[in-house]
Amino acid sequence: MSEYDDLVAERLAAVRERITRAGGVGVTVLPVTKTFGIEACWAAHRAGCTAVGENYAQEVAAKLGGQTLPFGVHFIGQLQTNKVRQLAPLVTVYETVDRPSLVAELAKRAPGAAVLLQVSTVGEVGKGGCPIADVPALLDTARAAGLEVRGLMTVGPTEGGPEAARPGFRAVRALLDRVGLAVLSMGMTDDLEVAVQEGSTQVRVGSALFGARPPLSTLVR
Repeated sequence: MSEYDDLVAERLAAVRERITRAGGVGVTVLPVTKTFGIEACWAAHRAGCTAVGENYAQEVAAKLGGQTLPFGVHFIGQLQTNKVRQLAPLVTVYETVDRPSLVAELAKRAPGAAVLLQVSTVGEVGKGGCPIADVPALLDTARAAGLEVRGLMTVGPTEGGPEAARPGFRAVRALLDRVGLAVLSMGMTDDLEVAVQEGSTQVRVGSALFGARPPLSTLVR
């Protein structure tokens, strides 16, 4: 293992300690490797992570295309329907399914795909997500289309600090229980303690593992 691998493993242990201190048991860490090189993906894998999270279709194709990977790839960015075809051979879980048109495209291009339904609790432009009241209908649509709906995903508010996320996180956990799903992807580097306290089963962590994020390349703009 390289020094970089050792650093990522050390930081992953620190994240898991944060989860434990927050009362989390069995919470998965999904390393967010967007804009980091392929070495970040492999370092996370060697540290014991079973999947990575990516946000940009072009980057996924350039970074991971053509490789046989021993880890899963979760797509956690807003997903345009015209990108599904490009992603279908590479992505193992789509975490940002938030509308019927995307369900239909996934059913066409990636039949039986594993998905999470993204729930909006903050109404911020650019974050995507299905309103809480509309999630049961979207769940029915996704199941009818043959998709494997594993759970829900949500993104906390940009402003207000970690505590600002608590009401929304609590509402999404209640919704998860109401619709009888198992996976809740909720919480990132800055608000993971609140997410864990409110019942998250997976946190999405990037900077806490890999440091400051590099700027977007022209490839993913």
